[in-house]
Amino acid sequence: MTLEEMREKKREYGFTNEQISDYTGVPLATVQKIFAGVTESPRYATLQALETLFRQLEGERNPGLAADRVAESPAYMADCLKSQGEYTLADYYSLPDERRVELIDGVIYDMSSPESIHQILITAIWKDLFNFISDKKGDCLPMIAPLDVQLDRDDRTMVQPDVLVVCDRGKVVRRCVYGAPDFVAEILSKSTWEKDMYVKLGKYEAAGVREYWIVDPKKKRVLVYDFEHTDFPALYTFMDQIPVGIFDGECRVDFAAIYEYVRFLYELDEDE
Repeated sequence: MTLEEMREKKREYGFTNEQISDYTGVPLATVQKIFAGVTESPRYATLQALETLFRQLEGERNPGLAADRVAESPAYMADCLKSQGEYTLADYYSLPDERRVELIDGVIYDMSSPESIHQILITAIWKDLFNFISDKKGDCLPMIAPLDVQLDRDDRTMVQPDVLVVCDRGKVVRRCVYGAPDFVAEILSKSTWEKDMYVKLGKYEAAGVREYWIVDPKKKRVLVYDFEHTDFPALYTFMDQIPVGIFDGECRVDFAAIYEYVRFLYELDEDE
């Protein structure tokens, strides 16, 4: 993608330089110079970061994007005849119970142990969803990982979303959720960033997930994809009360309150 194409995409999506800097991690001053035409030959890493953002928004999602970053696991170490893209649920179920992985389009992804803030965010989001559904006496079921979701109802994909809501109880069986949840939230971590931002984004949309939240603890922001109504994500911060689209905005997750609850962890990071 050329710089001129990126500038056109910036105008098309209505992004500010500040938003692009936040999304990509490219310094604001660099973004300003590039899109003002002052810098015509940015560093390769900068171009890659910008291009990744715009291609993501265009929907050019590559399910195998992070496959080369996946650590070896016993399931596919045991069968040297198989390569990434060829694994099935039989391989998935052959792993030891303590080994957490996901299977996406025949590719096995290792899942590292989450940090404390990751687990607190999961619990807090689930709590707001549960309280709303309970108060409304609704049929939807809010759940959290680890829980298998046989997203495509085939033998090549099994994921474990951090937070999910299923409104069709017929999809909930003893061993897993069989089919697409209505709502999914994933908490980004260093090891899952690419998978959650690109691989799962495309998979969830294609499978029929109605709403997908990508929560970034490091940048204190939330990307909300309302697949039913728009092609582009809404951007929120940890100072917002974020409406849940599948409940027509009646339910809100109070990230301002959540941030106050976990602020001490950010202060610990500052002290280190």
